[in-house]
Amino acid sequence: MPLQVKNIILGLWLALAAIWLIGAFTTKPSVRRESTRSRLRVTALGALAVVIGFTKYFEFGWLARPFVPATRAVAYAGLALVFAGISFAVWARFYLGGNWSGVVTVKKDHNLVRQGPYAIVRHPIYSGLLLAILGSVVVYRELRGVIAVVLFLVMLRLKSLTEERFMTEKFGLEYRQYQQQVKALIPFIW
Repeated sequence: MPLQVKNIILGLWLALAAIWLIGAFTTKPSVRRESTRSRLRVTALGALAVVIGFTKYFEFGWLARPFVPATRAVAYAGLALVFAGISFAVWARFYLGGNWSGVVTVKKDHNLVRQGPYAIVRHPIYSGLLLAILGSVVVYRELRGVIAVVLFLVMLRLKSLTEERFMTEKFGLEYRQYQQQVKALIPFIW
């Protein structure tokens, strides 16, 4: 796989981190926040996924075996997934505006966003991140990345369930109707 593709992917992830950091200064004040225990559980799963999928610690045996061939087509397909996923997450982040937070919260004057990417899935930031992680795993090609994707999926699902509970408590019937109309993470499927 071309080293250039790995560098571009790293640049895309760093750009996302910069957008998240800058965006953190434009959010509304929080009136409710997920528990520390909930946050630690989600953070631990994410950290475990990163360690398994993207560090040298698990780069051995069957975990290091490739699950896709080392071709330019595979590398560029993975890059396209990363680009599409990060773009979708950033689009959703901007659409969410001041309601956004890195942790599950209810903001002051929180409004239910149902337009743009939120008309496609209820958690488009999570969907975009999952797609970008999948693309990164395709580029790195190792089986351990598949484990990382599963861990990220569990992490994002747990986080989305907490968010769903907060939004149902805040918006009631309006949010339940939204749940019936729009899938959570994968359009038309889940």
